[in-house]
Formats: sequence, C-alpha cells, structure tokens
Amino acid sequence: MEGMDHGHHDMGDMASPPSMNGTEGMPHHHKMMMMHMTFFWGKNAEILFNKWPGTSTGMYVLALVFIFVLALLVEWLSHCKLIKDGSNHVAAGLVQTFLHAIRVGLAYMVMLAVMSFNVGVFLVAIAGHTVGFFFFGSRVFKKSEFEKAGSDLPPMSC
Repeated sequence: MEGMDHGHHDMGDMASPPSMNGTEGMPHHHKMMMMHMTFFWGKNAEILFNKWPGTSTGMYVLALVFIFVLALLVEWLSHCKLIKDGSNHVAAGLVQTFLHAIRVGLAYMVMLAVMSFNVGVFLVAIAGHTVGFFFFGSRVFKKSEFEKAGSDLPPMSC
C-alpha cells in the first residue's frame, strides 16, 4: 500500500490554532495567555488594556490608583449637583444625559477591571466606591437640609 496516507499527521502545537496574518496561506502562531477565572493575589495581571500593567510593581500600583480614582469619580458623579435650579430644561437635560453617560462608562470600566479577578483591583474598587460615598454621598459633610436635596442623576441600579 505504497503512497497511501494512513491518517498519521504531525499534530504540532494544537493548543494554539494557526491564524492568518493577512497573507493567504501563511499561518502565524500566537501564544495564548491564560486568563484567571478565580480570584488571585499578585501584581502580574492584565487590567483593562493589553499588557497593562505588565510585571512592574510600580505600574501595578499605578493601575490600582487608576481604578480607585475611577470608582471615586463614579461616586462623585452619582452625588454631585452641577445643574443650577432654574436652568433651561433642554440644556439641563442634555447636561444630565452627558453626565449619566460618563458615569455609566466609568462604572463599566471599574467592572471590567474587577473582572481581571485580581484581589488588589477588587479591594481598591471597593475602597474607591466607599471613600467616594463617604465624601460625596453620606451625611457626614452635609451642612443643611438644602445640601441633602440629592444629585443631578438618579441612583445607579444594579
């Protein structure tokens, strides 16, 4: 049975299927990175952007500060009062809609960062929301009933 193929094929690297690099018929192999699907401790994580923060401790700390600030901003936007009473209804509605879009976008960025399953990211996201609520939403810094009147945006619903 000369010349017959008996089904023996070189399996090669079956873990990472070949993909095309733009040139027809020219396979290009990519090394696939495993994503954590459970909480883990460590600075070697990918948060929001490809290869960020990398393996540098300083960049990991910067990423944590960034997530903290995003969560803090979500709370500030949830409790701020930027639209003056008596403003034009259309202009006030447009500003309110824009603020809502910004708040939702920032909240989704925090959520996506937490989906890295990194415990540090999870903790700073909670800390950012907590500190933000303490300063902007709690009664601690309210001086009068007028200040307790609310914010420009309705509460976020989860």
